[in-house]
Amino acid sequence: MKAFISILLLVVSNSFMTLAWYGHLKFSQTKWGSGLSLLAIILISWGIALFEYCCQVPANRIGYVGNDGPFSLVQLKVIQEVISLTVFTVFTLVFFKSEEFRLNHLIAFIFLILAVYFMFKK
Repeated sequence: MKAFISILLLVVSNSFMTLAWYGHLKFSQTKWGSGLSLLAIILISWGIALFEYCCQVPANRIGYVGNDGPFSLVQLKVIQEVISLTVFTVFTLVFFKSEEFRLNHLIAFIFLILAVYFMFKK
């Protein structure tokens, strides 16, 4: 159960992170966002990132073996990176229609999945 909660929180966290880091690129294409200054964009992104931390910190605390969780620190990081890239890919394909998913992207994801496999192999 702790593994599921930790992974779910990492997915939510990375969704906020991706929105904070890359969502502002789409803001400028909207009526309300086109006139925002760089400082305003930074503050908006920072506000969004607050929600990322509200999920990321509990995900790591719940999932970490030192807190009776199922994952080592290295395992948590690898899981987080795979989730991050997966969320980023979905975000890119949904919000940035000009981007395309190519074969080399698929191959890279397969290697990421293999990285997770080898991370958990004893």
